[in-house]
Amino acid sequence: MLLTRECDYALRIIRELADLELHTVTAICNVESVPGKFAYKILKKLERASLVKSFRGKTGGYRLIKPPGDITLYEVVLVIDGDIFLNTCLKDGESCSNRTSEKECLFHEEFRRMQEQLIRALSEKTVGEILKIQCKN
Repeated sequence: MLLTRECDYALRIIRELADLELHTVTAICNVESVPGKFAYKILKKLERASLVKSFRGKTGGYRLIKPPGDITLYEVVLVIDGDIFLNTCLKDGESCSNRTSEKECLFHEEFRRMQEQLIRALSEKTVGEILKIQCKN
């Protein structure tokens, strides 16, 4: 399982916005090396998820709504990439091709356990912790 380039860019954008100041897309792209076409698409997703707010006009830009200490890595992954699945058979409604009425698939259960650990780890780590920002909650 790989996080997408888009998710990597989203984390870079959030890193730039972590000071809770207003930033232009151009400034974000320059500092974080994010291509402009990706930045606008990602910022729209982050705005729909109520993580950032856009301000229009000549002095406009983007600002984080939530403090970095309140944004988990899993939240960003969900917004950008959707749910994490280590294997297709772990998706709701999918079946494991190695599981039959006579036998269980041992890999299936181990992948489920690993997936749950990964989600838990991403849910427990905030952007603020990673950036070592002292967040007031």
